Amino acid sequence: LLYPESFAFLHHVEGRRGLRRRPEWEFELGTARKLLCQQFGTQDLVGFGVEQSETALCAAGCLMQYVKDTQRTALPHIRSVRLEQPDHAVIMDAATRRNLELTQNLAGGHDNTLSAVLDCTATPMGSRLLKRWIHQPIRDRVILKGRQSTIKELIEQNLYDELGGLLRQVGDVERVLARLALRSARPRDLTRLRQAFAQLPELQRLLAGSEHEAVQQLRERASTFPELFDLLERAVMEVPPVLIRDGGVIREGFNTELDELRDLANGATASLARIEERERLLTGINTLKVGYNKVHGFYIEVSRANSHLVPAHYIRRQTLKNNERYIIDELKKYEDKVLTAQAQALALEKRLYEELLDALLPHLGDLQESAAALAELDVLANLAERAETLDYRCPTLIEEDQILIKAGRHPVVEQVMTDPFIANPIRLERERRMLIITGPNMGGKSTYMRQTALIVL
Repeated sequence: LLYPESFAFLHHVEGRRGLRRRPEWEFELGTARKLLCQQFGTQDLVGFGVEQSETALCAAGCLMQYVKDTQRTALPHIRSVRLEQPDHAVIMDAATRRNLELTQNLAGGHDNTLSAVLDCTATPMGSRLLKRWIHQPIRDRVILKGRQSTIKELIEQNLYDELGGLLRQVGDVERVLARLALRSARPRDLTRLRQAFAQLPELQRLLAGSEHEAVQQLRERASTFPELFDLLERAVMEVPPVLIRDGGVIREGFNTELDELRDLANGATASLARIEERERLLTGINTLKVGYNKVHGFYIEVSRANSHLVPAHYIRRQTLKNNERYIIDELKKYEDKVLTAQAQALALEKRLYEELLDALLPHLGDLQESAAALAELDVLANLAERAETLDYRCPTLIEEDQILIKAGRHPVVEQVMTDPFIANPIRLERERRMLIITGPNMGGKSTYMRQTALIVL
């Protein structure tokens, strides 16, 4: 909770966790407007429909400044601001959310909640979007009917199952893009992004068979990125290490200089074989070997039985049970060269990795749009599967003050009962605005009330 230094009502909130005092100027309207225009790359905020919302702009400006201060980096993934209207969604207070057990049960867990029944999404970003939809059920009939017709299309064309399989391979693109924007993306984030790109052409092909307008809009938004896929395919190892500092992230063949340095760093076997062959001839020791380990570096290994044949310029490096290990000037110089090559290879690899992030960042907006479309597709395909599996019916939305449900069921209770759930009707309208429900404890009164609320939501 961010509050200005002169906040007069601190005594109301001082017991809360996460309080942050901020300077007065961060809440000034002019500062907020300037900061937000700077962030979105616009002259004004008229296009976002928030120009007149002065108090809200002050809060948004302070929040933006706080995020900049804490992240200490550019935030290109934050590209717009939206004003939520009270009539946009169904307003629910905390007690209602808690008692309806939408995403959290009364014990604080996630079992036996509405989201536990409805959420079989294929991706984490789909799961998050579904929970947002559950917590903010919108009231815009045009959007709602669009969702309903899309779900119907996915069922009729039998697309939802195959869609789910493809989307499982896509993963959490939203999170990867946020890390990419903050330049904190790790090598395995890029392989996840590559894997997601690989599914998009097949996903496009699958949706191309539908003539449904909303499905085609989602298909267009979930566009493919062949050039970026090709770049990541060429640049990043199949299974890279967790961190770039460990090296071994950039694929062989992507950069000639890196390949040469790696060859040198990896001991360039041909050079070692040449030294080994030459020393065998010079010393007459046929079993002489040139080797390397991480602790002692390069060495020449000679068996104890042949140690009397070792030349004077050999310097003993290590004594083993049956062998002696030596070093010569040429091998020492070679070792220094190899170790320098390792450091150079790692530095070059880090630079190439940064260049890779630089190449991806200009496409961030399009990638985010695609991720949002994939998340929405995931939720709608999931709801299509749930409607079929759980035998749900598509409701008709009307303008009149009326709730008319035939054979209604509590979506959660019916899943945990061993006996079949007995469906029941409800009719509420202008002339019949209230029902009085009587019955013994555990008779199902609150189930009947809650099921009506959950069906409406």
